[in-house]
Amino acid sequence: MADSTHLRILITGGAGFIGSHLCDRFLAEGHRVIAMDNFITGKQENLQQHHRNGRFQLIEHDVSQFIRCEGHLDLVLHFASPASPIDYLRHPIQTLKVGSLGTHNALGLALAKKARFMLASTSEVYGEPEQHPQTEQYAGNVDPIGLRGVYDEAKRFAEALTMAYHRVHGLDTRIVRIFNTYGPRMRLDDGRVVPNFIGQALRAEALTIYGDGSQTRSFQYIDDLIEGIIRLLAVDFVEPVNIGSTQEICITDFAEIVNQLTDNPGGLHYERDRRAPGDPQQRRPDVSRAKELLQWSPTVGLHEGLMETIAHFEQKMNSSSYAGATER
Repeated sequence: MADSTHLRILITGGAGFIGSHLCDRFLAEGHRVIAMDNFITGKQENLQQHHRNGRFQLIEHDVSQFIRCEGHLDLVLHFASPASPIDYLRHPIQTLKVGSLGTHNALGLALAKKARFMLASTSEVYGEPEQHPQTEQYAGNVDPIGLRGVYDEAKRFAEALTMAYHRVHGLDTRIVRIFNTYGPRMRLDDGRVVPNFIGQALRAEALTIYGDGSQTRSFQYIDDLIEGIIRLLAVDFVEPVNIGSTQEICITDFAEIVNQLTDNPGGLHYERDRRAPGDPQQRRPDVSRAKELLQWSPTVGLHEGLMETIAHFEQKMNSSSYAGATER
């Protein structure tokens, strides 16, 4: 993408964690970027560094409503959606709407503008996987009426709608299935394990582990995800592609690393009877497709990425905007 002609790009969810990092990357490459967000979970401060940039525009809009955008577009990246369990359980109907109506509106815009379209999907389409690691061909094991179904099924529907637009209208589409990603600009209170642990560690508290800690995750740093997205946009491939780390770690070991890196004396606290409903026991991608198709694999080690993330949260916790922030 860096070597291509400068593009005009719309990013829904552009003020979110991933969306704002995409804005950074595209603007650094000289492209024009329109970030669209309704700020349910996104934050304007994630984009404040671009407010004086003449190639950047921020539009407050709910993409579940019809999207109007003047002028041509080369790319439409649909990254709008609550993504943490706390957020999508707090906003279940909005999550379903942005995955269905929002995807429909974003696809319609891309079709009208003859733009390439990318859908941000998720590892949650695999549900509680019976295949490990998860390949793109695995159809998943999802409970459509469970609490997490509002997010899982919204993304599964979004993938189906994206493929329908490709097959029926010939729209140039991409689907990226994003696995656990962390880094600066995650919200301290978004309820996911990385900000939860780091926030507790920086307050010298015991790290709370729900369940027995044997559940596994594979954490990729935000820079690796952004690179994978950029490479996927540049190739001609319409089926889903997993982007994530293959370094699988159990939650107890991960907590120990966070305590070590923060010199936290608080230790660990297990709440064995409070594991979240539907929380998968294992999560690790098979990224063979990304390696072959994109020549992509993660390059940022866990310790390196965590140190960058810890420094970010330490700065935020010391600022007035995060004073008194608590975890849920």
